[in-house]
Amino acid sequence: MEVLLHEDLAALSDLDEQSLLESLSQRFRQDRIYTYIGDILVAINPFKYLPLYEKEVSESYKYHEKTKLPPHIFAVADRAYQSMLGRLATGPRNQCIVISGESGAGKTESTKLLLRQIMELCRANSQLEQQILQVNPLLEAFGNAQTVMNDNSSRFGKYIQLRFHNSSVKGAKINEYLLEKSRVVHQDEGERNFHIFYCMLAGISPEDKDMYGLLDPTQYRYLNGRYGSGDIVRKWGEKYSEVCNAMDMVGFEEQEKVDMMTILAGILSLGNIMFEPTETDTLRVTDKSMGWLKATAGQFGVQEEELLRSLTCTLSVMRGEAIRRLHNQQQAEDARDSIAKVAYGRVFGWIVSKVNELLAPNVDFDVELSEIGILDIFGFENFAVNRFEQLCINLANEQLQYFFNHHIFLMEQNEYKEEGIEWESISFKDNKPILELFLTKPIGILSLLDEQSAFPQASDRDFVDKLNSKFKSSPHYEVVRSHSPLFTVVHYAGKVQYNGLGFLEKNRDTIPASIRSLFINSVTPLLSLLFAATISRTGTLMPRKAMLMQKADDNFNSTRKQSVGAQFKHSLAVLMEKMFVASPHFVRCIKPNGSKLPDQVDNKIVMDQLRYNGLLETIRIRRDGFSWRPSFKEFAQRFNILLIKPDLPLTKESCMSILNTTKIHGWKCGSSRMFFKYWHQEELARLLERLGKAALVIQKDYRSLRCRRKYLSLLVEVHRQRQAQKERAEREAREEEEEEEKRREQELEEEMRRRLDMEQENKRPFSPPVPLPRKKKPQPQPRSILPTATHLAPVPRPRSKQFEATPFDNLEVHIELAELVGQVGGEERARERSKKRKNTIRWFKETQARKVVHNGAFPCWFHGMITRRQAEDLMTDKPVGCFLIRVGQSREGYTLTYKGANRCRHFMIEMQSNGKYVILGEDKAHPSLPDLVQHHSQVGIKPFNELLSTPCGQTCDQNTDYEDLKGLDLLATANHGSPKSGEEGESTPDPVHLELQQLFLPPGQGPSLESQRPPVLRRISDRRHRAVAGGGEARGGRNGERGEGEEEEDETDHKSRSFPRLYPSIRLAMREIQQHFPDGQDQSPSISHSTTNPSWRRTDS
Repeated sequence: MEVLLHEDLAALSDLDEQSLLESLSQRFRQDRIYTYIGDILVAINPFKYLPLYEKEVSESYKYHEKTKLPPHIFAVADRAYQSMLGRLATGPRNQCIVISGESGAGKTESTKLLLRQIMELCRANSQLEQQILQVNPLLEAFGNAQTVMNDNSSRFGKYIQLRFHNSSVKGAKINEYLLEKSRVVHQDEGERNFHIFYCMLAGISPEDKDMYGLLDPTQYRYLNGRYGSGDIVRKWGEKYSEVCNAMDMVGFEEQEKVDMMTILAGILSLGNIMFEPTETDTLRVTDKSMGWLKATAGQFGVQEEELLRSLTCTLSVMRGEAIRRLHNQQQAEDARDSIAKVAYGRVFGWIVSKVNELLAPNVDFDVELSEIGILDIFGFENFAVNRFEQLCINLANEQLQYFFNHHIFLMEQNEYKEEGIEWESISFKDNKPILELFLTKPIGILSLLDEQSAFPQASDRDFVDKLNSKFKSSPHYEVVRSHSPLFTVVHYAGKVQYNGLGFLEKNRDTIPASIRSLFINSVTPLLSLLFAATISRTGTLMPRKAMLMQKADDNFNSTRKQSVGAQFKHSLAVLMEKMFVASPHFVRCIKPNGSKLPDQVDNKIVMDQLRYNGLLETIRIRRDGFSWRPSFKEFAQRFNILLIKPDLPLTKESCMSILNTTKIHGWKCGSSRMFFKYWHQEELARLLERLGKAALVIQKDYRSLRCRRKYLSLLVEVHRQRQAQKERAEREAREEEEEEEKRREQELEEEMRRRLDMEQENKRPFSPPVPLPRKKKPQPQPRSILPTATHLAPVPRPRSKQFEATPFDNLEVHIELAELVGQVGGEERARERSKKRKNTIRWFKETQARKVVHNGAFPCWFHGMITRRQAEDLMTDKPVGCFLIRVGQSREGYTLTYKGANRCRHFMIEMQSNGKYVILGEDKAHPSLPDLVQHHSQVGIKPFNELLSTPCGQTCDQNTDYEDLKGLDLLATANHGSPKSGEEGESTPDPVHLELQQLFLPPGQGPSLESQRPPVLRRISDRRHRAVAGGGEARGGRNGERGEGEEEEDETDHKSRSFPRLYPSIRLAMREIQQHFPDGQDQSPSISHSTTNPSWRRTDS
């Protein structure tokens, strides 16, 4: 059992295949799914939940030492993040994390865990971290599907580039590779379409299904009539809610989401269009398909006749003459499927482009950003039938295996020879000849595929025959004798037989120019944008250049258009270029069994993966080799601080002197660089960290000394000013006293003269005057810095535990010191605060008042523009769970104040670019503040999971807390209200007209909403409008009384909703389709006009 003690397989004493397999199997059975091979992580998919990813575990792996904690995916994230910042032995450098393995080995989950941990490491209390985390579930829904090997298989590759400035994330970019578009129109047995179709059908409410034109899932041919049981449908509905929230969090607009959902519904409807020949050998749409054709035209926003024409014929121009070629049934079906594949592929490309636009770094161009890249690409695949997609996927895995071999074996062993290091060469399985088989020009597989694709009359059989003639002598290619166009490639992971049917068509990936022109002129802006956009050399959609390229040549039929194979080849080259200039970290994912069952290990399956991944050779080179090889200059620059000598020359002797001061052993010195084991990096980083801590102590003491000296000098200045003021006051007092004495003496003399004069007149004896009482001499003030006021200003209550009150809070000396160092704001700061306050009030009045006012007044929890201190004063005697929302005084936003058990907490509420409200740090976006309050009354606010229970009311009815906003409630109500229609003298509406108008109106929308109504509805007369409104009121009265506030709330909700552009056409088509359903099979939602939730708000299933 000795092998169980080794968490690093490079430390195994007995190294062979059996000991390696036994070590991994025993660790897996003990739920230790992570194992190191030096600095490489091996991860085995457990196919079950393990308590390895909780908050406490995440915290323990922050800034940790590798030897003190067991292997973990979080440790890889921490090492990449610290290396990017230059905190480890290497200097600051871009990093990349390469996750590889078979399909079903756990690569997608590993990617999500890495992202989550990196966002925890760089947390800067901004909403950007949450937005980046929401990208994965969004792309997963649109790009993943169930296959035979994996229930959540990535049908595309992605390289996530996280951009950092210093230690905080500033943006992200997603690079996507080769979406498997053919899955939209065809899935093999046991497989499904992309997740989003099932999520959409399970999560959308019945009323909104009616709006989009969605029927029962079993009716759609592109879904093969399969859907799922109740538990599966419930999970699809929850997944749909996550996708909606992810789009809200990232910043998608409401109308964009509605247009996108309508396009997806149109793709499903398009698949149900079937053709049949006529007596004149032309094609027509079957009777049952006419409704689907109308529905597709309405959902795509095009004319029905033009859509049918583009499906049944091709228009080309030769020598200035237009030639129309009619399609046969197979060509029409191919054109139909091509539209579906291209439309879905462009929707996916637009999502990626939109995410990149919304998450682009908002920094100056001259700011240099660091980067961590995470590669999550499709795993190696070998199905019963392997097509063009599998060939591209396996080519990508060959390229990744070459990158691994080049970095781990080839480059390392070549440097040993060049530097004169004694080394016994380790042989490895080099797959470079296999790559040359695919990529060599002009006789590689992809080059020959492009050559054959350029000939319109070439067939898949011709392509395979050419491969057989060129590569029949190659050891990595095998000829297959069969009537079908089959061929076999011997990959690094084993033999794979490919079926060449469809290779040429998929590689061309073209649709007629008439179809592109049709969709460019669609009334759905998103669809028009998608088909007007250009495609880059790597296959990336570029919507921003669409307008610039409208006058250019046709991108679909131009001879300059690259094939899918050429685009994929170029994108792989760009990817490798990015990875070769970064420091790589490898995660090798292993699938324990082929049944997707927990706690089971199939030794043969695991051993095959260990062999073709070359893990045995990897262990040998990590155990005996030197994975870190810095040059003399790099090492001396990085570690010269260990000698504590200035101006150290960057030479070999300096490197030797540095290492001699340490206790590190096992390293070697070459002719131009040093050679270290993988664990030497951590030992040297630990020495640097010790010196760094000592430097921090020195800096702290030095800064403390400087500040104390400055403080004492300022204090002496204050005492000097006070002493001078005191002396001046005493001098003025003495002068006043002397003047008073002189005045008193003068008064005495005058009194004496007056009395003498009177005595002489009265001839009375002279008596001296009685002297006046003398004023009390003022006592000298004691020498103290305390103020002379009889009472002190109250000590303010601390705002948080970081700012506690001190005995010096009331000393005037601190105010005077602040004045001396210029910390007291003057008139300029007061003007700036006033300006910000006015701007915030204007923002609230123009954009927020209508959203906050409810039933003609502000909610009781809304307290306007009050300060943080005022909010805390209101919470003084309130119970735990009490809350209020206030307007920010210096920013356009809100703050939620919550009464906790020990103190008040303040949460910033940010507004997304799409108008959604999010509490900073939360992962849920809300359409309004009342929705936010309602949600967090049931779901706690992180990190303490605190529930909003009691709203804090106003201080009193007469003196509201929103004095600055007073009157806006009435203004918002006046602007929001609409005059009641329906006059007594109006004639009774026509019931047939009412039924037709209700058919045209979206669910729950009143007839007064002109701005949201399709153009065809605006032609209905005002009289009919009032008649329908009157009828609605009558029906409302029969169904139950409703208050005015409730009606206004419903009207507000419907005004904020978005609808498909040709909604009436969609509803008419749905009616026609339902007429062809036999009784009992129509499981689609009935047409209803009841009040519904917004289309992207999840409804409980």
